[in-house]
Amino acid sequence: MAKRFLLTNDDGIYARGLLALYQELSRDAECLIVAPEVEQSAVGHAITISRPLMVRKAKKNGGFLGYAVLGTPADCVKIGLGELAGGPVDLVVSGINRGANVGINVLYSGTVSAATEAAILGVPSFAISLDTHDEADYSAAARFARKMAAFILENPLPHVALNVNVPAVPESEIKGVVVARQGRARLMESFDKRVDPRENIYYWLAGETELPPQEQDDTDAGALKRGMITVTPIHYDLTRHDLLEGLRTRVKEHF
Repeated sequence: MAKRFLLTNDDGIYARGLLALYQELSRDAECLIVAPEVEQSAVGHAITISRPLMVRKAKKNGGFLGYAVLGTPADCVKIGLGELAGGPVDLVVSGINRGANVGINVLYSGTVSAATEAAILGVPSFAISLDTHDEADYSAAARFARKMAAFILENPLPHVALNVNVPAVPESEIKGVVVARQGRARLMESFDKRVDPRENIYYWLAGETELPPQEQDDTDAGALKRGMITVTPIHYDLTRHDLLEGLRTRVKEHF
């Protein structure tokens, strides 16, 4: 029986990275796109509960492309698996994102959150991002996504998503693949203050992701900077298990 994949992203249903992913993964599986109607970058793991979730059939070049959802990436995975797929899905793939998702920025990423939502629902998943915000060739990242899909199907990781980042260099210059821990790189924010024609003040959030001075080479951002494809296993349990016992003791003594 043919494998069935659900594809999504946070850059929007017409994003070039998603199309490249669809074209490559369709070589091995029946792929269904369920993606945001409009860009949903940096929405994190938000879901829509205060209004109806609008879904329409999107077309490209006169043919069916997939389902466009007026919601978040996590919404897309929820409704895709629960309603639109019409049956079991073997793998959820989110991407190919324009821009890396490493370090603390993973918490903000709609791309990564879509893969995490699939893991919560018990479906194998990975997110994949290309380390550039410029116009780029997604073909090498798409080819690696195909290899990663095959790897995950052969090596299932229950309730774990993989976060993959690909350097934006020629394929021949990629130095290898490494399993890396999530680092502490983050967006160093600044606000661009502006005034509209009616004298109302507004701000644009700007900034670039920077590695802290102590960032190690074995982190996602550090290894990516060295030209490596990084693979990071992530989980939705945010508990600091190593602190539980000590905190229990101190809370009991204090309260």
